[in-house]
Amino acid sequence: MSSVAFETQRAALADVVAIPVTPFAADGSVDRDAHRALLRRLLDGGIRTLTPNGNTGEFYALTPEERRLVTELTLDEAGDRAVVLVGVGHDIATAVAAARHAREHGAQMVMVHQPVHPYVSQAGWVDYHRAVAAAVPELGVVPYVRNAQLAGARLAELADACPNVIGVKYAVPDAAKFAAFARDAGLDRFVWVAGLAEPYAPSYFSAGATGFTSGLVNVAPAVSLDMIEALRSGDYPAAMKVWEQIRRFEELRAANGSADNVTVVKEALAALGLCRRDVRPPSRQLPEEGRAEVAAIAAGWSL
Repeated sequence: MSSVAFETQRAALADVVAIPVTPFAADGSVDRDAHRALLRRLLDGGIRTLTPNGNTGEFYALTPEERRLVTELTLDEAGDRAVVLVGVGHDIATAVAAARHAREHGAQMVMVHQPVHPYVSQAGWVDYHRAVAAAVPELGVVPYVRNAQLAGARLAELADACPNVIGVKYAVPDAAKFAAFARDAGLDRFVWVAGLAEPYAPSYFSAGATGFTSGLVNVAPAVSLDMIEALRSGDYPAAMKVWEQIRRFEELRAANGSADNVTVVKEALAALGLCRRDVRPPSRQLPEEGRAEVAAIAAGWSL
């Protein structure tokens, strides 16, 4: 399949790539109604790219059945209003099955989570992603890169074998490394998504990214859209004004090795009355004394 066939998917990556939360009901199950409502809020807010089963969606805390449910709910709500990029991962057979499930239910792309195996060789990284991409040649495939050791040449090698590898979610917290990796892999060959969200978006855009992921978007879609509009127009002072606005929220999420990354987002949503604050271990709810600050930030954005 030629790259021309992936124009819609490539355009969807060059945007705010929302990572929706997975809300839980009082009994601990996925809250389907709240999930649909949150997805509608994103769509109504102008978001056009959704990633069910991302890390902000607590991918690793969901069962296989729940991940399929989240995929189906997202595709159903999105309809023709958004492009859906389904997160897949774990062992190869599980990742391939999830990618095929996504295809069967109408997804246009899959994001392949960084392998969490303790021993990852660079050639093995290529093999892993190649197995997933080859199983769904009709879908756009987006590796999620968190490995600072991975060489850009390996990504080029993967795409030589699998032309449906069209974009990269790059989440190594090093803008200089990103710039080098993108150029070694082929700057114009892939859509580069800043995978560490709004805090890194301005620096990564300056080096060639054209989209960024967002968990904050669950709380304030307009804020994320303000940032990408500024970045698209090359107005870095305006983008940094948004950066300043979100700085404290994102610092709270990033503290202690991102321990409260999802927790803070769900706390803000709970403060706005949009879903319960529940998260699953190894995440944990914010202690009482931290909640007021998050609520105040969320209230300021909802004006």
